[in-house]
Amino acid sequence: MKRFLIICMVACAWTAAAQEEKSVTLDEVTVKGARVVQKVDGQWFYPSAQLIETSTNGYSLLAKLTLPHIRVDEAMNSITALTNLGSVQVRINDVIASREDLQTLDLKGVEHIEYIDNPGVRYGEDVAYIINIKLKKPVSGYVIGSQLTNTLTAVNGNESLYAKANRGRSEFGLSYSLDYQDFKGAEYDELSTYQLESGDIVTMHRKSLSSRSRNLSHNAQLTYSLSDSSYVLQAKLIGSTDIHPQRSEDVIALNGIAYDDYTSSRNSSPSLDLYYHQDFKGQQSLTANVVGTFIRTKGSVRNDEDTPYRYDTDGRTYSLWSEAIYEKSLKPFTLSSGIQFSQRYSHNEYRGDAEATNDIHTSALYLFGQIKGHLHRLSYMGGLGASRRYYRQSGTRQDFWLFRPKLSLSYPLTDQLKLKYDFEISQHVSQIALVSNVSIKQNSMETILGNPEIHPNRVMTHNLQLTYSTPRFTTQLQGNYRSNPHCNMEKYIRQDGHFFKTQTNADNECSFFHIDSYNQWSILPDRLVATLYGGIYRFFNFGEDYTHTYTSFNGGCSLQAYLNQWMLGAYADNGWNFMEGEHRGHQAPAWYFTATYQVNPSLSISLFAQHPFSQHPLAYKSEVVNRYVHKDITQHQRDYGNMFTLKVSYRLDHGRSYRDIQRTMNHRDNDTGILSK
Repeated sequence: MKRFLIICMVACAWTAAAQEEKSVTLDEVTVKGARVVQKVDGQWFYPSAQLIETSTNGYSLLAKLTLPHIRVDEAMNSITALTNLGSVQVRINDVIASREDLQTLDLKGVEHIEYIDNPGVRYGEDVAYIINIKLKKPVSGYVIGSQLTNTLTAVNGNESLYAKANRGRSEFGLSYSLDYQDFKGAEYDELSTYQLESGDIVTMHRKSLSSRSRNLSHNAQLTYSLSDSSYVLQAKLIGSTDIHPQRSEDVIALNGIAYDDYTSSRNSSPSLDLYYHQDFKGQQSLTANVVGTFIRTKGSVRNDEDTPYRYDTDGRTYSLWSEAIYEKSLKPFTLSSGIQFSQRYSHNEYRGDAEATNDIHTSALYLFGQIKGHLHRLSYMGGLGASRRYYRQSGTRQDFWLFRPKLSLSYPLTDQLKLKYDFEISQHVSQIALVSNVSIKQNSMETILGNPEIHPNRVMTHNLQLTYSTPRFTTQLQGNYRSNPHCNMEKYIRQDGHFFKTQTNADNECSFFHIDSYNQWSILPDRLVATLYGGIYRFFNFGEDYTHTYTSFNGGCSLQAYLNQWMLGAYADNGWNFMEGEHRGHQAPAWYFTATYQVNPSLSISLFAQHPFSQHPLAYKSEVVNRYVHKDITQHQRDYGNMFTLKVSYRLDHGRSYRDIQRTMNHRDNDTGILSK
């Protein structure tokens, strides 16, 4: 009997310990054994050991998460938002990460991934999604590695080398990558009709006869970090340049008559990034970041449709970006406030048939304040951003203030069911090139015309989300409404048999409404995971003299299997179908198969099959439905069809140990301000 009681006591203690280990308490929600935690502004993902071990870099890790509305192309090192709500911003420990940072990501130090689909006022404009990878701080040892990625069915690849070493409080990092591409399989087809002032209809059928796109460039990155438990000081020097000009050479038939279409550009850009973070007593911190960037661009364009049209570009851009943020934890909320300032000067010269000199001075000052906390079971986040924008070009000047209020509320209806509401008013500012006073001839019938009089427009968004989570299943139902009065949309001006495409605010309004669902099911825990998402989107476009509506379905699915040293994955989506103004766009669908074999802890081999069973997959499709101009444009890319890419990853580390959080940075400027055809 005594022995039986002892056994029962041990069993009870073991059961309690096991239950305690499976219980994860993270601020707002407690989920037993779950690897997805719901937050007021998104979700936190805790990757399993199998997922970490079968990932080769940051792109590989993010691809396996199958985040809502995000497409990660691991073979091509790209991350795309499958909506037109804004861009994707990837960060490492809260600071913007470069492609090189993701390629050299220290996977063993990954703590969790924060996916923010409702960015607060702390983040920049036109950013729809934030992916923030949290890393633990390496304090000793070194790591060296390489990734050799080569397409077997086309001339395309990326070769990279990297090394990081820690000594005392210091960390040194170096990376280098070489990119090359030579695609010859683009098939362009455009059927356009133009209605002249006389009422006559002109039909233009443009079809590529041959196509070639080439690129060869290298990128280098040097970093130094000095830190202890309370501060981090980092410096990063980045340099990138095209070894040879990027060239696009096409022979196009216009109504059966062939002509040449040629573009060439060469870019180089050094950038220096300085970052400092300091923690103080009383749960408060200060962060400062300064980035200086120079961009040099040289280009040439030749289009021989109808009559030869040729011009060269020579551009220089200088920019300075800075930020300071103060945070303090109070009861019952955390206060964040900060300031951002940027200054930019672009000098672009157009020589030849597009003779012009374009000097643009811009500056921006952004102030924000935000609180985030709990009120009993209610989680909330509220903030206000205010920015002053200054713009000067020739005789055109603009000076205006923009305001960005934002509110998010989250309430758990049950332990598994959570309701969230978001509201935001923001402003959209057009790209620099679109507000230039330069005109570029696109073809014999059309000219692109910049408009310096474009003003920012207000964007109002409502979002309601219901999420149900269990340790093995997560489902999310979301409804979103966005309204853009006086938005910036394309406009065609008909004059003397020629058509000028420009941008205007005028009396336009562009809005859309969508309902979508995201579902992820761990069929076999840590072995087999399935994801399915999709939604109905309804677009409304009211212009000065037109009304266009459009309804589309957008969705995708994935399946991942972890079999000891193997990881097998399949992914498919139908792209993104939308309508904005008089432009109906169809982003190309994608379907991939992935197989990764972990030879040993240091070496892994991956094979990617992209667009299998298709020789000429769609690259993009668009339509223009203007009353005077109608276009149907498609482009297929033979090189993307039945595309097989092999990646060999090698990593060797020694004496690596971790603590706290490491911070890196990358806020390089990459907007040249050049208007292109």
